[in-house]
Parts: sequence; structure tokens; C-alpha cells
Amino acid sequence: MAADSTGTATSAPPLGAEYADTASAAYRAALDVIESVEPRIAAATRKELADQRDSLKLIASENYASPAVLLTMGSWLSDKYAEGTIGHRFYAGCQNVDTVESVAAEHARELFGAPYAYVQPHSGIDANLVAYWAILATRVEAPSLAEAGVKHVNNLSEEDWETLRHKLGSQRLLGMSLDAGGHLTHGFRPNISGKMFHQRSYGTDPQTGLLDYGAVAAAAREFKPLILVAGYSAYPRRINFATMREIADEVGATLMVDMAHFAGLVAGKVFTGDEDPVPHAHVTTTTTHKSLRGPRGGLILAQPEYADAVDKGCPMVLGGPLPHVMAAKAVALAEARQPAFATYAQRVADNAQALADGFVRRGARLVTGGTDNHIVLLDVTSFGLTGRQAESALLNAGVVTNRNSIPADPNGAWYTSGIRFGTPALTTRGFGAADFDRVAELVVDVLTNTAPVGTSKAKYTLADGTADRVRAAAAELLAANPLYPGLTL
Repeated sequence: MAADSTGTATSAPPLGAEYADTASAAYRAALDVIESVEPRIAAATRKELADQRDSLKLIASENYASPAVLLTMGSWLSDKYAEGTIGHRFYAGCQNVDTVESVAAEHARELFGAPYAYVQPHSGIDANLVAYWAILATRVEAPSLAEAGVKHVNNLSEEDWETLRHKLGSQRLLGMSLDAGGHLTHGFRPNISGKMFHQRSYGTDPQTGLLDYGAVAAAAREFKPLILVAGYSAYPRRINFATMREIADEVGATLMVDMAHFAGLVAGKVFTGDEDPVPHAHVTTTTTHKSLRGPRGGLILAQPEYADAVDKGCPMVLGGPLPHVMAAKAVALAEARQPAFATYAQRVADNAQALADGFVRRGARLVTGGTDNHIVLLDVTSFGLTGRQAESALLNAGVVTNRNSIPADPNGAWYTSGIRFGTPALTTRGFGAADFDRVAELVVDVLTNTAPVGTSKAKYTLADGTADRVRAAAAELLAANPLYPGLTL
């Protein structure tokens, strides 16, 4: 057991301390092999570990995977093509990939209580694209084929095919606006989803920053979308998915939930009942890194009526599956089914509350006034800064964050007015509530001592001594909570 700064016992971060010697030998051997071919890559890999060990990682979408997960990706499973699905591949010799994919899907179903899981997506964007096209195939294409009396699109007449293409390209999608915390893949024009759908957005209450379900329902009644998207990348509150499903059902929409950010809180049973999207959504998508601590990749959970269409993700949208990454997903999902993961997930939420409280006590302004998930969204205009200035100044002091839009952001999506903080990564290292209160103090120290240069939204000055002072304090916190303890290269 480890202990936090208050002396309270905590579960040790599951990063392989119990087999650190074995992992060290494995990584040293691997890096020696890599170095013999391209030493610059080996050097960059070693440097990345050093940089991550020496910085306060507060990016909400990043975490640390266990050595078991990382080592799983470096195998000859990478060498195999496996287009298709389990037992139905377009290439021979996929029996081992079938095993890998079956195990990963089994863990996903059991972990989230879902009837169906698809583990092939390479990323969250891929998962959302597969989900969108599966919904279109189920809700638009299948009825059109039945009406035409054929079983496959290849059997449609040219006239019927043109009619179907028009239908597929004119459907409506309603999702959370970017400045309220939504994601580009929820129908915004820079992303392919915004080119696929006629899209509208719902926002948050301008006074509280909270989701207004009545306003969402009103927008859905007016717009009548085929797909209602729930979920977020920068909304620091929980969502009632039972209410979102009621709204979707009322207007005949498919409810799709993107839980990429908070999947770990669902897996760890921090979000249950109406706050667990899986029982309420028709289709649920996620990434497998972020709060799940797995490899970079995507995952789809679906109700049975959408399973067949999702299963056609490759080759409908995806290229060949990545068997080595699916194997790593299986390992990460197996880890997430252990009791220690539920303890971890609760600490992620508790630590976010501690971070938010630490900011508020020091006079910082938070979007929605606080948090009840893993995200804290800080409005940096109270410091006279843009998000870009604040992000750069914090990085200069060894605090890694990302700038983020806030509702009705006056600085737009590039410079922004906010900084998004997340607690999953440092919680994995073993940080506790007192540590996060200290992190809040350090962040406020940096921002208080940062000033814009002229009218620039990017240039800033940081008072002499601030970066060194904050780096020294951060080093104490990091030393007390080592990353990959016992792992030596």
C-alpha cells in the first residue's frame, strides 16, 4: 500500500511495481534492439519516459498504461492482416486474432454490462464514424433495401441507389456544442461528421453552465434528429442518460453516447444508474486510453439491433484491424475488471473535487462552479489571460495541460479562454486529495505571475523565479508518487 500526503492509505497504482525488474529487463532489451537500427527513436523513447516522469500531467485525455498493456502492443500480432470479424475474415490464418478479439470483446461486455462489444476501432473518431454509419445502415439503408425488395445495396437499381444516397446524406444529428464541452466528432464541419450530417447543437445554461434538459428536449422536438449525441470532452458535470433517452425516444432518435472521457468512471462504477450510459444508449462509443488506462484505440458497445451493422465497421469505415492493439485492449480491460480499478476510479473523481475546491478557495473561476466527474475547467480570463497564454506559461513551469473553449468563448477555439484539467493520470501515479490541493496552489501561482504582452493573445511574460519555484515544488510531489516505480532503463 502507498499513502497520500495526508498519510491516508491508498491502493498502489497498478503500474507493474510487483514485476518491475522483469519489465525493466524487457524494456532495456527492446530499446537495445531499436537502438541498433535507429538510435534516434530509442533516444526519443527514453526521453519521453523521463519527460513524463518529470512533469505534472493534467491533460484530461491522457493517462499511463501499465507495462503489461504497453508490452502487449510490441508483438508479432502486429504482422497479421485480419479484415472482417471473428470467424469471418477476408484473410486466412486468423485463428489467433479471433482469440484475441474474442477475449477483448468478452472483457468489454462484462466490464460495462453490454450485450455487444466491438473492439476494432483504431481511435475514438473511428469508433464514432463506425457508430454513425451503423445507425445510418440500420435506420435508413435497411428499410430502403426492404422497400426495394433486395438484400444488398449492390442489387439496387441505379435510380434506387441514387435515392438511398440522398437519404443517407441528408440525415440530422443533434449534439452538444463545442464551447459547451462537446467534441468535433459530434457533427462539426471541420470533422467528417459535420460533412455527413445536417447538424445542430444544444448548449448549456448561460448562467450556470449546466446542461438544460428542457432546452435539449425543445431543440430535439424542433429539429427532429435521426441521432441525438450525448457525451462530452470538456463538460465538468455528470449527465442523466435516462433523461436523454426519454428525449430521443420522444422524437424517434437513436441515442448515441460518446463516453470516451469518462469510460473509466463507468467501468469503476462511479457512474451508475441514470448516469451510466450503457443501459440507456442505443450505441455507446469510447476510447480505451484516457480514464480506462489502456492502449490508444476505440471501442463500441451497442444494443442487439445495431450489432450486425457495427460488426461491418471493417471494411465499411475501418482499414484492417490492429491485432496487437486489440490484444492490449484485452489486457487493459482485464485490469479494469479488478477491484483495484474501482478504487482508482473513485479516487479520480475525489481528486477532481479536491482540485476544484483548491482553485475555488484561491479565488479562481471555474466553469459550472466545480466538478462531479474527472474534469475541472478553469476560466483564465479572471487572470487577464487567454487559454493559450495560460497553457504556455504552465508548460514553462512543468505543468502539462491543454487550453479549451468555455461557453460563449470570446477568444474562439484557437486561443480560447479556458484551461482543461483532468485527474486520471496523476491519480494513477498515486496522487491524493492533499496533493491535488497543492497542484491547484501551484497553478494559481503560475497564472497570477503571468501577464500578456501587449495585445497579443499568445505572447506572455512569467515573473522571474516563478517557473523554477513551481518546478521545484512539483518535483517534490512527483518524487513522492513515482511513475512506473522500480522501472529502470
